Amino acid sequence: MAPQRPSSGSTAHRDPGLALPVADEAGWSEVDVRAVDTVRVLAADAVQKTGNGHPGTAMSLAPLAYLLFQRIMRHDPADDQWLGRDRFVLSCGHSSLTLYIQLYLSGYGLEMEDLEALRTWGSATPGHPEYRHTRGVEITTGPLGQGMGAAVGMAMAGRRERGLLDPDAAPGASPFDHHVYVVASDGDMMEGVASEASSLAGHQQLGNLVAFYDSNHISIEDDTDISFSEDVPARFAAYGWHVQTVDWTRTGEYVEDVDALLAAVEAAKRERSRPSLIMLRTIIGWPAPTKRNTGKAHGSALGDEEVAATKRLLGFDPEVSFAIEDEVLAHARAVKERGRAAHERWTSAYEQWRTTHPEQARLLVRLTRQELPEGWTDVLPVFAADAKGMATRKASGEVLTALAPVLPELWGGSADLAGSNNTTMEGEPSFIPENRQTEEFKGGPYGRTLHFGIREHAMGAVLNGIALQSLTRPYGGTFLTFSDYMRPAVRLGALMKLPAVYVWTHDSIGLGEDGPTHQPVEHLAALRAIPGLDVVRPADANETTVCWRTVLEQTDRPTGLVLTRQNLPVLDRADGTLAPADAAARGGYVLAGGADPAPDVILVATGSEVHIALEARTVLADEGLSAWVVSMPCREWFAAQPLAYQDEVLPPAVRARVSVEAAVGQGWREVVGDAGRIVSLEHYGASADYQTLYKEFGITPEAVAAAARDSVRDATEPPRPGGRRDDEG
Repeated sequence: MAPQRPSSGSTAHRDPGLALPVADEAGWSEVDVRAVDTVRVLAADAVQKTGNGHPGTAMSLAPLAYLLFQRIMRHDPADDQWLGRDRFVLSCGHSSLTLYIQLYLSGYGLEMEDLEALRTWGSATPGHPEYRHTRGVEITTGPLGQGMGAAVGMAMAGRRERGLLDPDAAPGASPFDHHVYVVASDGDMMEGVASEASSLAGHQQLGNLVAFYDSNHISIEDDTDISFSEDVPARFAAYGWHVQTVDWTRTGEYVEDVDALLAAVEAAKRERSRPSLIMLRTIIGWPAPTKRNTGKAHGSALGDEEVAATKRLLGFDPEVSFAIEDEVLAHARAVKERGRAAHERWTSAYEQWRTTHPEQARLLVRLTRQELPEGWTDVLPVFAADAKGMATRKASGEVLTALAPVLPELWGGSADLAGSNNTTMEGEPSFIPENRQTEEFKGGPYGRTLHFGIREHAMGAVLNGIALQSLTRPYGGTFLTFSDYMRPAVRLGALMKLPAVYVWTHDSIGLGEDGPTHQPVEHLAALRAIPGLDVVRPADANETTVCWRTVLEQTDRPTGLVLTRQNLPVLDRADGTLAPADAAARGGYVLAGGADPAPDVILVATGSEVHIALEARTVLADEGLSAWVVSMPCREWFAAQPLAYQDEVLPPAVRARVSVEAAVGQGWREVVGDAGRIVSLEHYGASADYQTLYKEFGITPEAVAAAARDSVRDATEPPRPGGRRDDEG
């Protein structure tokens, strides 16, 4: 039905058995109460119309969401990218209507037709909020706990940005001071990533972070007592959070004490040395007469009869869907004027800051435009040829240290593996409260080196939150095998096209003695399967430099830098026999043999296996076979090149090809074709020195040369779709 717009915002027809919200200090009028009740029926109507979704949480959180957008948060619906805005994260993204309806009421551009189109093709209101899809949505949420983790990253980024731009301002006095508000559910509190991130937030004393825990004790499997009984406030107090409880059930009746909630928020905002958790005890689906406080209100439409009964309780016409009075909408959208006034006050302070901080103001312009400074590449290291070589993880560390003075926006660290990942910029202070410094790592609240602890999943989520702030470029390191712990956050980073950098070292059986638990095998293929993630595995120190340069020039997707523990020769490219490392920026290039216009076979390798391919080329040359060696550090970059370039590197006429990578061969058939051979590792590793492992597992120059001979033979035969099976010889 078309939206109805009666003129009155009165609560006169509301069932007297429903207690009115206690909102004297909040200044709520009858129109505000009517607006909150309108939110409830709109949530019920939207889910009922589409036939599926999550109405209950949006109904019971209506007072909190309305209070946040109308009274608490600093925001301007006319400018959703305003630098001075508070950030809002709906970690319980299944309750997307909690956010969508407030964006509608506040005038962000959503209209009633968008609410009616919930969860349908092409709508601005998908089933979970999506960053870049709907104006006013700060982050994509859905997988529970990820919003909590990203909110911690946003709060950390806010502190780092203040340190870059206005470190000497009094607390709360800088135009770069803002709060991050996050709404989380019972499900968020059960997810491990939220625990990891919240522990880190407490350690970091993030006073700019305020989390609301909607404790309604209901999940899809109904009462959470079946699986969840811990004392969440006690847990967060142990993490070092400032914890308060607002219980709307405490009297035995359900009374939405908005004033108590407002007082808790104001106390949280005054707390500058700890993050704050406000546990809000609600009844899901309130006031639906038979489905409130049940799992049925959580994840499915209430049903026509229940929706009609709810409307009668709240004084709405049960025959009318998507109803809102003109007075209610006009009253709610007055927040646009309040936002404009707040923006103007902020602008005055901002202009004064620009006058007194000209150097930082110039930096801010560059960061806002996501531009790199002129001449920044001049500091990048060039490594001399060295047969003994250097691990690419070490080369990466030297690149980071060289970039520190020219790219203040670049910062990061490791999940307790700084010395192994080489992620610490030499001489840079740690990002840490002063009372948390150690003998090994000195720093302060505005430092640069991040210490995530052994929290890989939280690290991924935090990096997403930092990248969402857009002003800084974060990176975080761990071993490649532990990318599995990060994968849900990495996937969300790719979905949101965030320019986070994951430094994954110890990239193969080449890490050696730690054994199969730490030796990645299937990880490269699994990571390459994530759309929008660039997986980059350089072959030597100079390729590492080029790859870092290329990564930093991109701002629209995340990257995984995959680096070795073991030393690799730094290739001698001076005489032109081997192509320059700059070509690595194209994802794949002919490293050796390009002078021969018609090779017998092409050897394609990544990372450390490029050197095995080069040795195999020498073996083949002694037998009279001509081979190209193609270094392919990034399959994704190569696939983005013009087809003509791809054909130059991998001429279609040359069907004899061999891929070489110390990992599963999945995905390489499309490169080597039907006559090609794949030298790979189709099982787990073992504990031994890496030289022994490569030999025992058959990833050797001799094995590559043998595969090349077989491929040359097969290339003379008719095409065989899918290639030959291993047991065919």
